[in-house]
Amino acid sequence: MCRSIKTLRPPVLPEEATEDDIRAAALQFVRKVSGFRAPAAHNREVFERAVDEIADATARLLDGLEVRGAHPAAAGTREPRAVTA
Repeated sequence: MCRSIKTLRPPVLPEEATEDDIRAAALQFVRKVSGFRAPAAHNREVFERAVDEIADATARLLDGLEVRGAHPAAAGTREPRAVTA
């Protein structure tokens, strides 16, 4: 596991994860899996698409998780992310 990726769900993260938090985790994941810190120009599109897709999937995961014992207002309160093409 990439050590730079932190847990984004409450109560581990005291407040709700922001889109920036989610995107940073997705970027770290794609960097780790691809082995590239920054893609070459010919790989930039696929690299960025992967980051977007992983960020979207992460937001859906966090929105759908039910954390037992967590404050009820914290569950499912995230604004839906705009779907990126």
